[in-house]
Amino acid sequence: MNHKKRKQYQIVIQIISVVGFLLTAAFLIYGYHTGIFLHEDKLKAFLLPLGIMAPLVFMFIQAVQVVVPILPGAIGCVVGVAVFGGFQAFWYNYIGICIGSLLAFLIAQRVGRPALTLIASEKTYNRYIGWLEHNQKTFDKLFTTAIFLPVAPDDFLCYLAGMTKMTIKKFTIIILLGKPLAIAAYSMGLSLVLENIYKMLLQ
Repeated sequence: MNHKKRKQYQIVIQIISVVGFLLTAAFLIYGYHTGIFLHEDKLKAFLLPLGIMAPLVFMFIQAVQVVVPILPGAIGCVVGVAVFGGFQAFWYNYIGICIGSLLAFLIAQRVGRPALTLIASEKTYNRYIGWLEHNQKTFDKLFTTAIFLPVAPDDFLCYLAGMTKMTIKKFTIIILLGKPLAIAAYSMGLSLVLENIYKMLLQ
């Protein structure tokens, strides 16, 4: 690829990035004002009329809520199960959250510490920032363990990992292997709970 073509390619990528950012920002503003990021019933009502586009929009929302954690993860899981069923909700959650986790990691690599202070409370920041003082091997073990646990602040930890020397390959492997357990616990568990509640109401 010659210099001219490379420059044109970079310009196209930059334009796509800017357009993507603006569309995401517009959607976040819309979601905030309509309440779909804060209320389970409104998010469900938003997804249902979308038909075959609903899974793509849902995965996009799940990815965004990792990068900009304004929607509690549990709400997304509940709505996913209610709209798509437990099995499909698991895969849609898994794909969306993994993409969002990767984006958070890449953003932290570029932005650094300010990204952590923007997306986390002071309590969470102070609790985990000390992990950066460990050597890389120790941090990798702590991060891997935390990702496998469904109670850890995964969004923040993805940003934190982006500030270390962890490679994107290793990060991706940890996320792909560690996320299914927590997501399955939410998606399948909630599916069983909703099914039992439905049966109780019919009795």
